[in-house]
Amino acid sequence: MARKPSGLGVLNQAREYLTKAKTVTELRQAQAVILPLEYGMSIPHTAQILGVSTGWACRLRTRFIRERGSPSSVGVGRGGRRRENMSREEETEFLEPFFEKARAGGVLVTGEIKRALDERLGRQTALSSAYNLLHRHGWRKLAPDKCHPQSDPVAQADWKKNCPTSLPKLTRNGRKQGPSG
Repeated sequence: MARKPSGLGVLNQAREYLTKAKTVTELRQAQAVILPLEYGMSIPHTAQILGVSTGWACRLRTRFIRERGSPSSVGVGRGGRRRENMSREEETEFLEPFFEKARAGGVLVTGEIKRALDERLGRQTALSSAYNLLHRHGWRKLAPDKCHPQSDPVAQADWKKNCPTSLPKLTRNGRKQGPSG
C-alpha cells in the first residue's frame, strides 16, 4: 500500500502561492505540493505535468514543505568557490610581492609561487593550484618574442642586401675549392 503524501499542513499556503507566485520555480513548488495532495497524483506523474524530472519534483515539494509554505528560490547557497584556499582579497595580497617583482623586470616563476602557497596554507598543493591562482588574477604564460629587444632592424636589412651570395666551398682537407673544381 502506498503511503499518504506529506504536506497537508502547508496545502493552504500552496493554494495561495498559485496566484501570487513571482517565478516559475515558486509556481512549480506550489504545484508539486497541490497535485499529489488534492488530485492524488504520483510524484512521477506530477513531474511529467511540471516538465521536470521525478527527483526534481520531489526536491521542489520537499523544499516547500520544509520552508513551512514559503517557496525558496532554487539554487540559493549554490555557486561560488566552496573549496577556495583563500578569498580573492587574500589571494591579491599574497600575489602582490610576486607581481611587484615581475613589474620591475623580474620573471614570474610558478614554482616559487607554489612553494610560497604551500607554506602559507601549511600543506602541499598541486602545481595547477598556482597556475589557477595566476589565471584568476589575469596572468598568463607568455611566450618569448620573435625578435631580440636590442636587435637593429636597419642593420639586419643592410646585412641582407650586402652579404655575399655564396661562400667558397671547402674541400675535405679544409682547402678552398677553386673555380676549376
